[in-house]
Amino acid sequence: MKEDVVIHKKKPLFPISQELHKYLHTYQREAKLPLGYADLMNFQESIPLVDKHGKDTLWETPIYPSYDIDRIHKGLKKIYAMLNTSGNLHIVEHKYIDRIDYCTFGNTHPFRVRIVNRLNDVYDYFYVKKADASRIYGLELEHTLSPNDVNYLVDHTTLVEEHIAGIPGDVFPQKYMLKIEYNPIRIAKEFVKFNERCLIMLLGDMRSYNFVWQITPDFDDFQFRIRCIDFDQQFYEGNRRVYMPQFFKENYPYVKLAMEHLTDKTVWQYQQEERSMLIHRIRSERYRLAHLRDVANRHPLSTEANIVELKKGLADHYKNKLYLKCNSMVDIVELNIKNVIRQVL
Repeated sequence: MKEDVVIHKKKPLFPISQELHKYLHTYQREAKLPLGYADLMNFQESIPLVDKHGKDTLWETPIYPSYDIDRIHKGLKKIYAMLNTSGNLHIVEHKYIDRIDYCTFGNTHPFRVRIVNRLNDVYDYFYVKKADASRIYGLELEHTLSPNDVNYLVDHTTLVEEHIAGIPGDVFPQKYMLKIEYNPIRIAKEFVKFNERCLIMLLGDMRSYNFVWQITPDFDDFQFRIRCIDFDQQFYEGNRRVYMPQFFKENYPYVKLAMEHLTDKTVWQYQQEERSMLIHRIRSERYRLAHLRDVANRHPLSTEANIVELKKGLADHYKNKLYLKCNSMVDIVELNIKNVIRQVL
Protein backbone atom coordinates (compact mmCIF):
# COMPACT_ATOMS: atom_id res chain seq x y z
CA MET A 1 0.00 0.00 0.00
CA LYS A 2 2.19 2.83 -1.29
CA GLU A 3 -0.28 5.71 -1.20
CA ASP A 4 -3.63 6.57 0.24
CA VAL A 5 -6.72 7.00 -1.94
CA VAL A 6 -8.18 10.50 -1.92
CA ILE A 7 -11.75 11.36 -2.95
CA HIS A 8 -11.57 15.00 -3.94
CA LYS A 9 -15.19 15.90 -4.62
CA LYS A 10 -18.44 15.03 -2.95
CA LYS A 11 -20.65 12.81 -5.07
CA PRO A 12 -23.92 14.49 -6.13
CA LEU A 13 -27.27 12.92 -5.34
CA PHE A 14 -28.88 11.29 -8.36
CA PRO A 15 -32.69 11.45 -8.63
CA ILE A 16 -34.75 8.28 -8.86
CA SER A 17 -36.05 7.80 -12.38
CA GLN A 18 -39.52 6.58 -13.27
CA GLU A 19 -38.00 3.31 -14.49
CA LEU A 20 -36.22 2.79 -11.18
CA HIS A 21 -39.46 3.46 -9.31
CA LYS A 22 -41.11 0.72 -11.39
CA TYR A 23 -38.23 -1.64 -10.61
CA LEU A 24 -38.54 -0.91 -6.88
CA HIS A 25 -42.27 -1.53 -7.02
CA THR A 26 -41.73 -4.87 -8.80
CA TYR A 27 -39.42 -6.13 -6.06
CA GLN A 28 -41.43 -4.76 -3.11
CA ARG A 29 -38.94 -2.03 -2.29
CA GLU A 30 -41.41 0.83 -2.77
CA ALA A 31 -43.95 1.81 -0.11
CA LYS A 32 -46.18 4.71 0.87
CA LEU A 33 -44.57 5.93 4.08
CA PRO A 34 -46.47 7.91 6.74
CA LEU A 35 -43.51 10.29 7.08
CA GLY A 36 -40.89 11.55 4.67
CA TYR A 37 -37.38 12.88 5.06
CA ALA A 38 -38.71 16.43 4.80
CA ASP A 39 -40.95 15.89 7.84
CA LEU A 40 -37.92 15.06 10.00
CA MET A 41 -36.17 18.21 8.80
CA ASN A 42 -38.82 20.37 10.50
CA PHE A 43 -36.71 21.16 13.55
CA GLN A 44 -35.34 24.57 14.49
CA GLU A 45 -32.53 23.61 16.85
CA SER A 46 -30.48 20.63 17.95
CA ILE A 47 -27.96 19.62 20.58
CA PRO A 48 -24.67 17.75 20.00
CA LEU A 49 -24.78 14.04 20.76
CA VAL A 50 -21.84 12.74 22.81
CA ASP A 51 -20.92 9.13 23.56
CA LYS A 52 -20.63 7.57 27.04
CA HIS A 53 -17.09 8.94 27.31
CA GLY A 54 -18.21 12.50 26.56
CA LYS A 55 -16.72 12.52 23.06
CA ASP A 56 -18.55 14.31 20.25
CA THR A 57 -20.09 11.72 17.90
CA LEU A 58 -20.65 14.25 15.06
CA TRP A 59 -24.37 13.48 15.34
CA GLU A 60 -26.96 15.93 16.66
CA THR A 61 -30.28 15.40 18.43
CA PRO A 62 -32.98 17.57 16.82
CA ILE A 63 -35.56 19.28 19.01
CA TYR A 64 -39.04 19.18 17.44
CA PRO A 65 -42.04 21.39 18.29
CA SER A 66 -44.09 19.83 21.09
CA TYR A 67 -47.25 19.87 18.96
CA ASP A 68 -45.54 17.71 16.27
CA ILE A 69 -43.74 15.11 18.37
CA ASP A 70 -46.67 12.69 18.68
CA ARG A 71 -47.27 12.67 14.91
CA ILE A 72 -43.60 12.10 14.17
CA HIS A 73 -43.24 9.28 16.71
CA LYS A 74 -46.37 7.49 15.50
CA GLY A 75 -45.20 7.76 11.92
CA LEU A 76 -41.73 6.42 12.77
CA LYS A 77 -43.20 3.46 14.65
CA LYS A 78 -45.33 2.60 11.63
CA ILE A 79 -42.28 2.88 9.35
CA TYR A 80 -40.41 0.45 11.62
CA ALA A 81 -43.32 -1.99 11.35
CA MET A 82 -43.39 -1.63 7.55
CA LEU A 83 -39.64 -2.24 7.36
CA ASN A 84 -39.63 -5.31 9.59
CA THR A 85 -43.05 -7.00 9.42
CA SER A 86 -44.81 -5.72 6.30
CA GLY A 87 -46.71 -3.15 8.36
CA ASN A 88 -47.98 -5.36 11.21
CA LEU A 89 -48.52 -2.71 13.89
CA HIS A 90 -48.83 -5.26 16.70
CA ILE A 91 -45.04 -5.43 16.96
CA VAL A 92 -44.81 -1.74 17.88
CA GLU A 93 -47.60 -1.66 20.46
CA HIS A 94 -45.06 -1.83 23.29
CA LYS A 95 -42.34 0.19 21.59
CA TYR A 96 -41.55 3.87 21.80
CA ILE A 97 -39.23 6.25 19.95
CA ASP A 98 -36.41 6.95 22.38
CA ARG A 99 -34.27 9.28 20.28
CA ILE A 100 -33.86 10.77 16.81
CA ASP A 101 -30.33 11.70 15.72
CA TYR A 102 -29.27 13.76 12.72
CA CYS A 103 -25.94 13.48 10.91
CA THR A 104 -24.63 16.60 9.18
CA PHE A 105 -21.85 14.89 7.25
CA GLY A 106 -22.16 12.37 4.43
CA ASN A 107 -24.09 12.68 1.20
CA THR A 108 -27.54 11.77 2.47
CA HIS A 109 -27.55 13.57 5.87
CA PRO A 110 -29.28 10.64 7.55
CA PHE A 111 -31.57 10.51 10.54
CA ARG A 112 -30.96 7.60 12.92
CA VAL A 113 -33.99 6.50 14.93
CA ARG A 114 -33.68 4.55 18.16
CA ILE A 115 -36.79 2.52 19.02
CA VAL A 116 -37.13 0.73 22.38
CA ASN A 117 -39.34 -2.08 23.69
CA ARG A 118 -40.68 -0.81 27.01
CA LEU A 119 -41.29 -4.39 28.24
CA ASN A 120 -37.61 -5.36 28.28
CA ASP A 121 -35.64 -2.26 27.22
CA VAL A 122 -34.34 -4.01 24.08
CA TYR A 123 -33.66 -1.40 21.41
CA ASP A 124 -33.12 -1.25 17.68
CA TYR A 125 -32.23 1.40 15.11
CA PHE A 126 -33.24 2.33 11.59
CA TYR A 127 -32.33 5.19 9.26
CA VAL A 128 -34.25 7.75 7.24
CA LYS A 129 -32.24 9.34 4.40
CA LYS A 130 -32.49 11.33 1.22
CA ALA A 131 -33.13 8.90 -1.61
CA ASP A 132 -30.17 8.66 -3.99
CA ALA A 133 -30.39 6.50 -7.12
CA SER A 134 -26.78 5.34 -7.11
CA ARG A 135 -27.03 4.39 -3.43
CA ILE A 136 -30.13 2.33 -4.23
CA TYR A 137 -28.23 0.54 -6.99
CA GLY A 138 -25.54 -0.21 -4.42
CA LEU A 139 -28.10 -1.63 -2.01
CA GLU A 140 -29.56 -3.79 -4.77
CA LEU A 141 -26.17 -5.13 -5.86
CA GLU A 142 -25.29 -5.87 -2.24
CA HIS A 143 -28.56 -7.76 -1.83
CA THR A 144 -28.22 -9.79 -5.03
CA LEU A 145 -24.46 -10.40 -5.29
CA SER A 146 -23.12 -10.42 -1.74
CA PRO A 147 -23.84 -13.04 0.96
CA ASN A 148 -25.87 -10.39 2.82
CA ASP A 149 -29.56 -9.56 2.62
CA VAL A 150 -30.40 -5.86 2.68
CA ASN A 151 -33.70 -4.45 3.91
CA TYR A 152 -34.86 -1.00 2.78
CA LEU A 153 -37.89 0.93 1.51
CA VAL A 154 -38.26 3.92 -0.82
CA ASP A 155 -41.00 6.54 -1.07
CA HIS A 156 -40.26 9.20 -3.69
CA THR A 157 -37.33 11.19 -2.21
CA THR A 158 -37.16 9.26 1.07
CA LEU A 159 -35.07 6.15 1.73
CA VAL A 160 -35.48 4.03 4.87
CA GLU A 161 -32.82 1.45 5.77
CA GLU A 162 -32.52 -1.14 8.51
CA HIS A 163 -29.68 -0.95 11.00
CA ILE A 164 -26.82 -3.38 10.30
CA ALA A 165 -25.41 -4.51 13.62
CA GLY A 166 -21.73 -5.24 14.05
CA ILE A 167 -18.41 -4.05 15.38
CA PRO A 168 -17.28 -0.89 13.52
CA GLY A 169 -14.36 -1.59 11.24
CA ASP A 170 -12.23 1.14 12.82
CA VAL A 171 -12.84 -0.24 16.32
CA PHE A 172 -12.28 -3.92 15.47
CA PRO A 173 -8.44 -3.75 15.11
CA GLN A 174 -8.08 -1.85 18.38
CA LYS A 175 -10.20 -4.05 20.65
CA TYR A 176 -10.95 -7.36 18.97
CA MET A 177 -8.68 -8.37 16.11
CA LEU A 178 -5.77 -9.61 18.21
CA LYS A 179 -7.82 -11.60 20.71
CA ILE A 180 -6.13 -14.94 21.25
CA GLU A 181 -9.32 -16.89 20.59
CA TYR A 182 -9.73 -15.31 17.13
CA ASN A 183 -7.99 -16.93 14.18
CA PRO A 184 -6.14 -14.13 12.31
CA ILE A 185 -6.17 -16.15 9.09
CA ARG A 186 -9.97 -16.18 9.06
CA ILE A 187 -10.05 -12.42 9.58
CA ALA A 188 -7.52 -11.81 6.80
CA LYS A 189 -9.41 -14.19 4.52
CA GLU A 190 -12.65 -12.25 4.97
CA PHE A 191 -10.91 -8.95 4.19
CA VAL A 192 -9.47 -10.42 0.96
CA LYS A 193 -12.91 -11.66 -0.10
CA PHE A 194 -14.49 -8.33 0.79
CA ASN A 195 -11.86 -6.50 -1.25
CA GLU A 196 -12.59 -8.73 -4.25
CA ARG A 197 -16.34 -8.27 -3.96
CA CYS A 198 -16.10 -4.46 -3.75
CA LEU A 199 -14.04 -4.25 -6.93
CA ILE A 200 -16.40 -6.49 -8.89
CA MET A 201 -19.50 -4.57 -7.76
CA LEU A 202 -17.71 -1.18 -7.91
CA LEU A 203 -18.62 -0.37 -4.32
CA GLY A 204 -16.31 2.49 -3.37
CA ASP A 205 -14.93 4.23 -0.31
CA MET A 206 -14.87 1.21 1.95
CA ARG A 207 -12.76 2.76 4.66
CA SER A 208 -12.90 0.99 8.00
CA TYR A 209 -15.64 3.24 9.39
CA ASN A 210 -17.93 2.36 6.46
CA PHE A 211 -18.22 -1.34 7.30
CA VAL A 212 -18.78 -3.51 10.35
CA TRP A 213 -17.62 -6.96 11.45
CA GLN A 214 -20.08 -9.67 12.43
CA ILE A 215 -18.69 -12.53 14.52
CA THR A 216 -20.41 -15.92 14.74
CA PRO A 217 -19.21 -18.66 17.12
CA ASP A 218 -18.83 -22.00 15.32
CA PHE A 219 -18.04 -25.51 16.61
CA ASP A 220 -14.45 -24.86 17.65
CA ASP A 221 -13.72 -21.49 16.08
CA PHE A 222 -15.28 -18.15 15.09
CA GLN A 223 -16.57 -17.14 11.68
CA PHE A 224 -16.15 -13.52 10.50
CA ARG A 225 -18.04 -11.48 7.97
CA ILE A 226 -17.66 -7.88 6.84
CA ARG A 227 -20.85 -5.99 6.10
CA CYS A 228 -20.92 -2.66 4.31
CA ILE A 229 -23.01 0.04 5.98
CA ASP A 230 -22.47 2.87 3.49
CA PHE A 231 -23.33 2.77 -0.21
CA ASP A 232 -22.87 6.46 -1.05
CA GLN A 233 -19.93 5.81 -3.39
CA GLN A 234 -21.51 3.21 -5.67
CA PHE A 235 -19.84 3.25 -9.13
CA TYR A 236 -19.22 6.99 -9.31
CA GLU A 237 -15.46 7.58 -8.93
CA GLY A 238 -12.97 7.11 -11.75
CA ASN A 239 -10.00 5.94 -9.67
CA ARG A 240 -10.09 2.13 -9.57
CA ARG A 241 -8.39 2.16 -6.16
CA VAL A 242 -11.51 3.74 -4.65
CA TYR A 243 -13.14 0.32 -5.18
CA MET A 244 -10.31 -1.60 -3.50
CA PRO A 245 -10.43 -1.33 0.32
CA GLN A 246 -6.80 -2.43 0.55
CA PHE A 247 -5.61 1.00 -0.62
CA PHE A 248 -7.21 3.11 2.13
CA LYS A 249 -4.88 4.03 4.98
CA GLU A 250 -7.72 3.44 7.46
CA ASN A 251 -7.63 -0.26 6.46
CA TYR A 252 -3.89 -0.72 6.93
CA PRO A 253 -4.30 -2.99 10.03
CA TYR A 254 -6.18 -5.48 7.83
CA VAL A 255 -3.64 -5.25 5.01
CA LYS A 256 -0.84 -5.80 7.51
CA LEU A 257 -2.64 -8.82 8.97
CA ALA A 258 -3.08 -10.33 5.50
CA MET A 259 0.57 -9.75 4.65
CA GLU A 260 1.63 -11.49 7.86
CA HIS A 261 -0.62 -14.53 7.60
CA LEU A 262 -1.39 -15.10 3.92
CA THR A 263 0.71 -16.01 0.89
CA ASP A 264 0.09 -15.00 -2.72
CA LYS A 265 -1.28 -18.49 -3.31
CA THR A 266 -3.83 -18.33 -0.47
CA VAL A 267 -4.90 -14.81 -1.47
CA TRP A 268 -5.58 -16.09 -4.99
CA GLN A 269 -7.46 -19.07 -3.52
CA TYR A 270 -9.74 -16.84 -1.44
CA GLN A 271 -10.38 -14.56 -4.41
CA GLN A 272 -11.45 -17.58 -6.44
CA GLU A 273 -13.70 -18.78 -3.61
CA GLU A 274 -15.48 -15.43 -3.61
CA ARG A 275 -15.82 -15.49 -7.39
CA SER A 276 -17.28 -19.01 -7.24
CA MET A 277 -19.88 -17.88 -4.71
CA LEU A 278 -20.71 -14.92 -6.96
CA ILE A 279 -21.47 -17.35 -9.78
CA HIS A 280 -24.17 -19.04 -7.69
CA ARG A 281 -25.75 -15.69 -6.81
CA ILE A 282 -25.61 -14.49 -10.41
CA ARG A 283 -27.38 -17.64 -11.61
CA SER A 284 -30.16 -17.39 -9.04
CA GLU A 285 -30.70 -13.65 -9.58
CA ARG A 286 -29.94 -13.37 -13.30
CA TYR A 287 -33.35 -11.96 -14.30
CA ARG A 288 -33.34 -9.41 -11.51
CA LEU A 289 -29.78 -8.37 -12.38
CA ALA A 290 -30.71 -7.99 -16.05
CA HIS A 291 -33.70 -5.85 -15.08
CA LEU A 292 -31.49 -3.71 -12.81
CA ARG A 293 -28.90 -3.33 -15.59
CA ASP A 294 -31.49 -2.18 -18.13
CA VAL A 295 -32.92 0.40 -15.72
CA ALA A 296 -29.54 1.74 -14.58
CA ASN A 297 -28.17 2.08 -18.09
CA ARG A 298 -30.90 4.53 -19.08
CA HIS A 299 -29.60 7.26 -16.80
CA PRO A 300 -26.14 8.72 -16.12
CA LEU A 301 -24.76 7.78 -12.70
CA SER A 302 -21.33 9.32 -13.03
CA THR A 303 -19.40 11.77 -15.19
CA GLU A 304 -17.96 10.98 -18.60
CA ALA A 305 -14.47 11.74 -17.27
CA ASN A 306 -14.87 9.26 -14.41
CA ILE A 307 -16.12 6.53 -16.74
CA VAL A 308 -13.18 7.03 -19.10
CA GLU A 309 -10.68 7.02 -16.22
CA LEU A 310 -12.12 3.89 -14.64
CA LYS A 311 -12.38 1.82 -17.82
CA LYS A 312 -8.78 2.67 -18.67
CA GLY A 313 -7.68 1.82 -15.14
CA LEU A 314 -9.47 -1.54 -15.15
CA ALA A 315 -8.26 -2.37 -18.66
CA ASP A 316 -4.73 -1.97 -17.33
CA HIS A 317 -5.46 -3.75 -14.04
CA TYR A 318 -7.01 -6.82 -15.66
CA LYS A 319 -4.99 -6.63 -18.90
CA ASN A 320 -8.30 -6.68 -20.75
CA LYS A 321 -8.97 -4.21 -23.58
CA LEU A 322 -12.70 -5.01 -23.57
CA TYR A 323 -13.08 -2.47 -20.76
CA LEU A 324 -12.22 0.29 -23.22
CA LYS A 325 -15.48 -0.44 -25.07
CA CYS A 326 -17.65 0.21 -22.00
CA ASN A 327 -19.84 3.31 -22.22
CA SER A 328 -21.12 3.49 -18.64
CA MET A 329 -20.40 2.38 -15.09
CA VAL A 330 -23.11 -0.25 -15.51
CA ASP A 331 -21.30 -1.65 -18.56
CA ILE A 332 -18.16 -1.96 -16.44
CA VAL A 333 -20.00 -3.86 -13.68
CA GLU A 334 -21.53 -6.16 -16.29
CA LEU A 335 -18.12 -6.86 -17.79
CA ASN A 336 -16.75 -7.55 -14.31
CA ILE A 337 -19.50 -10.12 -13.83
CA LYS A 338 -18.89 -11.69 -17.25
CA ASN A 339 -15.18 -11.98 -16.44
CA VAL A 340 -16.02 -13.75 -13.18
CA ILE A 341 -18.13 -16.25 -15.10
CA ARG A 342 -15.41 -16.82 -17.72
CA GLN A 343 -12.61 -17.28 -15.19
CA VAL A 344 -14.44 -19.61 -12.82
CA LEU A 345 -16.21 -21.87 -15.31
